Amino acid sequence: MTCLFHLTFELYNEAMKKDNINKTGENTMKKIMYVMLIMVLVMGGLFAQGTKESGGMVSTDGSTSMEKVIGALGEQFMADNPGVTFTYNPTGSGSGITAVSEGRCDIGLSSRALKDAEKAQGLKETVLAYDGIAIIVNNDNPVSNLSLDQIAKMYTGQITNWKEVGGKDAPIVLIGREAGSGTRDGFESITKTKDKNKYRQELTSTGDVIATVGRNTDAIGYASLASVKATVKAVTVGGVVPSEKTVKDGSYVVQRPFMLVTKTGTPLSATAQKFFDYITSAKASSIISASGVVSAN
Repeated sequence: MTCLFHLTFELYNEAMKKDNINKTGENTMKKIMYVMLIMVLVMGGLFAQGTKESGGMVSTDGSTSMEKVIGALGEQFMADNPGVTFTYNPTGSGSGITAVSEGRCDIGLSSRALKDAEKAQGLKETVLAYDGIAIIVNNDNPVSNLSLDQIAKMYTGQITNWKEVGGKDAPIVLIGREAGSGTRDGFESITKTKDKNKYRQELTSTGDVIATVGRNTDAIGYASLASVKATVKAVTVGGVVPSEKTVKDGSYVVQRPFMLVTKTGTPLSATAQKFFDYITSAKASSIISASGVVSAN
């Protein structure tokens, strides 16, 4: 396109040297040059934009419960945008919020809502999806249903033996997440057990909770519904099966949001903004649903 512009410019100069060109011809040539200049500028801008979007990096950090859904979204985004690199650092909700606040990642991932103090730091939350918190027991445990009240009493030490809830005569081993975990925050808020829990173990990831309960026949824990595997059993709560359907219609009460955390006043890079726009659009809903959670869009 640039070569074409130069060629037109040269033709214009040659035409101006000839005696047989009139005023109308001169004006026509000027118009041609003007149009060609506009085309060069437009094409140059499109080329620059295409180059910018063909590469780049998106970094995310935070909730281990969001690993499945954010991983699937990241893979699809890279497939749709060759040259883009997507990273996910599974550090937990609290660490992810800190990371985005300190500028160490583009987007923080949290499985709880932001606290007022965090919002006061200039952080903004956007709901990506809703996830059930499954109450899990060992596959050999005969208990298959618990009420929300029974769960709360178990975790606060008021119910200490499985026989009190229809199980075998064995002490209840309480497994939970570490302080700062979005899953723990959601569980304790819903069961109203914050600062009252009698945990035997406080583990640092969803996978660790599932693995520990899977190895101990007397254990009970909680984990992201989207991450629950066949190695453990998710009990019904108040007779309601934890599923995408019951989370969506609200009948399964032990649920929480999956949040994207960004920093107000700090624009995302072009690539990170494109990723953010994609995962919060209707186009990503099918991938989000396939990950076992309910899309917010």
